[in-house]
Amino acid sequence: MLKTTKKLALNSKILRFFLIPTILFSTPFLSQIQVAKAGLEFQWDQNSGHRRLKWLQKQNKRGFRNTIYFFLRPFDRNNELLKINLAIPKSFKSNLNKEKISLCKVRIGGFENRTKCLEDIPADIEINTDDSSLRSINIYPFRPIPSNKDSYAIVLKVFNPRKSGLHQFHSYGQPKGKSVSSYLGSWTIVID
Repeated sequence: MLKTTKKLALNSKILRFFLIPTILFSTPFLSQIQVAKAGLEFQWDQNSGHRRLKWLQKQNKRGFRNTIYFFLRPFDRNNELLKINLAIPKSFKSNLNKEKISLCKVRIGGFENRTKCLEDIPADIEINTDDSSLRSINIYPFRPIPSNKDSYAIVLKVFNPRKSGLHQFHSYGQPKGKSVSSYLGSWTIVID
């Protein structure tokens, strides 16, 4: 009888040795884990002269209403801009409405404050659709956008596309005194 009690005690010690760490290790996996939103951006062809521009989107889920800020910071533009062209990728299938597109002077948010349009910039907005389904937005501000220390943003209020993926928007600007637009940079938007 003494042997059986020693054997049971030994078996329970071995069982506790394997069972308790297993329960402790698997407990975090049983509860719902929140998705971490990392600030990592994927850019195609890093060496080709693509220039990353800063952006902010309120919602990244498919089909949800979204507000996207495409920032033009002071060091993103060298001259006063007469025209801004925003090239929209084919994969970003969303309805565009002129009333939901704007240009504003913006305060870019951070840890202490939120991103906010400080002043709306009056501008003519034109949506171009090509036969090959390429779309672009031309923005003609009434006064040239100065090359000062203020940041500006193109604000789109749209519904996200139904398909998830990466969508790369390109921007071109026509500087004052020139007749041709030049490349300003690209934004890569992620829709989950």
